[in-house]
Amino acid sequence: MTESAITLSIAGLTALGVVTRPFRWPEAIWAVLGAAVLLAFRLIGPTDVWAGISKGFDVYLFLIGMMLLSELARREGLFDWVAAIATSHARGSPRRLFVLVYGVGVVVTVFLSNDATAVVLTPAVYAACRAARVKDPMPYLLVCAFIANAASFVLPISNPANLVIFAGGEMPPLSRWMQTFLLPSIVSIIVTFGCLYWTQRRALAEDTIARDVEEPSLSHTARLAGWGLVVTALVLIAASAMNFDLGIPTFAAGVITTVIVLALTRQSPMETISGISWSVLPLVAGLFVIVEAVNHTGLTALLSERLASLAAQSQTQAIGAAGFSVAIISNLVNNLPAGLFAGSAVQAAHVPDSIAGAVLIGVDLGPNLSVTGSLATILWLAALRREGLHMGALAFLKIGAIVMLPALILSLATLALI
Repeated sequence: MTESAITLSIAGLTALGVVTRPFRWPEAIWAVLGAAVLLAFRLIGPTDVWAGISKGFDVYLFLIGMMLLSELARREGLFDWVAAIATSHARGSPRRLFVLVYGVGVVVTVFLSNDATAVVLTPAVYAACRAARVKDPMPYLLVCAFIANAASFVLPISNPANLVIFAGGEMPPLSRWMQTFLLPSIVSIIVTFGCLYWTQRRALAEDTIARDVEEPSLSHTARLAGWGLVVTALVLIAASAMNFDLGIPTFAAGVITTVIVLALTRQSPMETISGISWSVLPLVAGLFVIVEAVNHTGLTALLSERLASLAAQSQTQAIGAAGFSVAIISNLVNNLPAGLFAGSAVQAAHVPDSIAGAVLIGVDLGPNLSVTGSLATILWLAALRREGLHMGALAFLKIGAIVMLPALILSLATLALI
């Protein structure tokens, strides 16, 4: 067996480990283990390991800043307040509550990232449903899972995978990003809502919600955390408009907001720091190393050549083929490694924005098909388990097939028509 074949085999097994989590080991262990095996067998050198890790520095800073802000908002009760307000405004209507939760999910995903929707909004929605004595909370919890991916390409900050795809390359300026993704994002959000509502229509018709839901008060520190999120979103939008990297401003905003709130409340920073999912960082770093090793096999170059050739023949066909291929691969190996591989191929192929956009839509929206498609959905499942709830892979797949496929088709068609 050649070195390239061994490298690809290890990369494939690593992706499988990240998705299936044998022995219930965290995803990060499998990513780091795969990188360590490549290094131990001298399939890559220390220089290659460092090159792979260093490509993700902006992503690491972005993730740390967003996780700090999300954990701070969670601890101060900001998201519980938002979910409770939505529940009280439903006025006893399950359908109205479904729409309100969907709207809140769109805002949180767009301005705070899809992982925040999965990690923070999901338990807040469940708590609000329990307070409103909802018979079946699952339709509203499914909203958190699906909108986390469907709205995740409105802005560059809406999904860490967006930064991963352009890691090592140039992130499009905000004006070009909006020209490419605004209309497809709107289509994705609307179609996902319509299809998801259709799948849950019977459960909503049979549900009941208490009308006398008490609106909680919002603490001073929760307001401050909320303003920190608003300021961060504005800073990141400005940074995108000026074509700056997003990692440093996100990290700075997260640290500054956290320090101010903790100083006012005289809390120990250890509780906030310990609540962050730090394992995401070695997970992403390990995957960057895996991709760096795969690049040396020539596979990325081959894929970029095929993509460039297809784009030269028919741009419309390239959009469809790229978007669907990456969407399916994202569900097989998770969208983080799929995004890394696809991003490397896109950067090497120098394809038009529309084709690069199709790849990104496939990475972001495609994972709505299965529970293993994205990190956000995996985090959503973990949030359900903490509340004693369960969503089977087959049950999710049945809903995902109805919801994801129309949204993906119409979003890619909109992209092709721009």
